[in-house]
Amino acid sequence: MYRYVIKRVLFLIPTILGVTFIIFFVMGLTPGNPGRMILGPTAKQESIDALNHDLGYDLPIAERYVNYLKDIVTEGDFGMSYFSGRPVFDEIWPRFLVTIRMSLLILVISVCVGVPVGIYSAVRQYSLWDTVPTMMAFFLAAVPSFVIGMVLMYFFALKINIFPSFGLSGLKSYILPVSAVAISEAAAYLRFTKSSMLEAIRQDYVRTARGKGVPERTVIWKHAMRNALLPVITCVGMRFGVLLAGMVTTERLFSIPGIGSRAGHYCSQHLDRLCIYHADAFGRYRVCLCRPQDTCQI
Repeated sequence: MYRYVIKRVLFLIPTILGVTFIIFFVMGLTPGNPGRMILGPTAKQESIDALNHDLGYDLPIAERYVNYLKDIVTEGDFGMSYFSGRPVFDEIWPRFLVTIRMSLLILVISVCVGVPVGIYSAVRQYSLWDTVPTMMAFFLAAVPSFVIGMVLMYFFALKINIFPSFGLSGLKSYILPVSAVAISEAAAYLRFTKSSMLEAIRQDYVRTARGKGVPERTVIWKHAMRNALLPVITCVGMRFGVLLAGMVTTERLFSIPGIGSRAGHYCSQHLDRLCIYHADAFGRYRVCLCRPQDTCQI
């Protein structure tokens, strides 16, 4: 088992290298250059060329990529932001912590709501306790989280005025943005859990247990649910990686200083290549690391 886990972890190394190179290459194809962005549109071309040379931007993209990896491995240097002049790591890490807190809250709430309701909906199939949650889940899963966020903001921040509509000034500031995403996530977990539970209930070992006179509660909670939750755990891990990659629309809607809103800010206004690159690359790393479906088969 340990050899298998180590083998799967080692496979992450070429995956991460491939992801970083693709993003680095795509960012290198985008128009513009850091010298022009730093010195401004009125700067002389000679000054821009000299600054690009000092930054190493005039080197071939493969050589720049090798130098970038070497600086990270040997010095832990992710580069400097072309816009603010601060280290890229200092720009991204505090916002990443905000996104982690939001993602954990969303994960806990959505799993605690969606999974139990999905199990109960599968057990009471075709009843009112199945029809109503399923219809609500289909509707909420089709509505983008930022639309739900706008509705929540309109009623609870503007009309009733019991929650703040932007920023992170305290615990109450998390309620609306977390709820906006958790509602959509819970709807997805409900549908997935119900489907997995129905498939488990129809298996031969469940019919055998019922035929032997095992109590229905034991059949559901001990036999069916244990097997039904394996794909659900895989889904939770993958969705958590997606959440960590940044909730751009929700964070920007509620002015949350997370990794997603910062990446969107750089893309729309400053085109800070290093910050955009690392924000995207960090998200890809986390998606790769939060995929437990291979280890769940051990």
